[in-house]
Amino acid sequence: MTRSLGLTAYRALARRGEAHDYAPTVARPSGELVWIHAAEAGNMIAVQDLATRLCANRVDLNVLITVTEDAFVAPPQSASLEGELIVERIPTEHPKSVAAFLDHWQPGACIWIWGALRPNLILETANRGCPLFLIDADTKGFDGRRDRWLPDLTRDLLTRFSAVLTRSDAGLRRLAQLGLPRTDIEVTSPLLAGGQALQCADSDLAELSAALGGRPVWFAAQTSLAEVPIVLTAHRQALRLSHRLLLILHPADPIDVDATVDQAMSRDFNVNHWNGVTPPDDSTQVMIADDTADLGLFYRVAPVSFLGSSLLSDKGGFDPFEAAALGSAVLYGPKVRRFMPSYTRLAAAGAARIVNDADALGTAVSRLIAPDQAAAMAHAGWDVISQGAALTDRVIDLVQDALDDHVGQL
Repeated sequence: MTRSLGLTAYRALARRGEAHDYAPTVARPSGELVWIHAAEAGNMIAVQDLATRLCANRVDLNVLITVTEDAFVAPPQSASLEGELIVERIPTEHPKSVAAFLDHWQPGACIWIWGALRPNLILETANRGCPLFLIDADTKGFDGRRDRWLPDLTRDLLTRFSAVLTRSDAGLRRLAQLGLPRTDIEVTSPLLAGGQALQCADSDLAELSAALGGRPVWFAAQTSLAEVPIVLTAHRQALRLSHRLLLILHPADPIDVDATVDQAMSRDFNVNHWNGVTPPDDSTQVMIADDTADLGLFYRVAPVSFLGSSLLSDKGGFDPFEAAALGSAVLYGPKVRRFMPSYTRLAAAGAARIVNDADALGTAVSRLIAPDQAAAMAHAGWDVISQGAALTDRVIDLVQDALDDHVGQL
């Protein structure tokens, strides 16, 4: 009786609210769709990483990420995604908004992250037969006023999840306190971004490695045009200690390729404009490449990578886990606000170093091209990106099984 009273009271309050029509920004893509709700602020990089991994593990899978009204961010752009990755604001709790949301997206599974449960949305999703999984649950996600005053309602909501995974023993105790049996709760690592291993053709890797012939290499990726002089100055400095050192330089914007080539040639570097056909020779000092699809190739051959658009650019940097996932030590500038948590994790582990100017960059490159130095940083980077792998694999298995069960029922 207490449980029904709590739910009845909540639904009565929700109906009193203004019925905002739910208006999706895009059409639902065809095929299977998994819905992830990112309830915790500040963890969007890890959520998007999970979404990308889900897409990579199931052909043509689409993922919808919902965020709270004040936390909207644009979806990441990735040429490697087979399906679509969509970011939308979560609907209000009014029954009409909830129904419109579910009618439009028709998810095949829902992953709810952290807590801050929304009763009408969760109950209606469960009533429609959509499997729900609560992951990365934390005590702070269940310390709201409603959790304290209507614990029966929260307990009812928790029973609607097919699996409940918490990031800590404290989270387990809190969920048990709310009435969920301890045997129904699984303690896992926190949800952390782990990076995607960018692809490259084995034949391209073999051919470029043969052309390099064991030469030391460093890679300046996604470099803004304003940063090119800094990178070239750093390379000139590093060449004094390693005369065979090759710089692979990749402009962030393809329209800057010609200007980048001109700058390198004006400084009397021997330049190769990489086109995937003509490899660098022994005299090449700077190889300039403009195809983003080759990033995976260059991270593999370069034990040290400077991630550009981080010294003078306002873009906010690029994902450092792409380099760390392929065994490249990471150098970066101070302007990496978009991926600050990722850089912080790598730097704390000794897998990344910040540089502020050409002299610091040149000095870092000179030190890190020593095999033992680069290998130590690469190992530390691998440890970082592997930290959340067990949880990600567990979630992927849960979703795969749920979607397979749905296909089997058709």
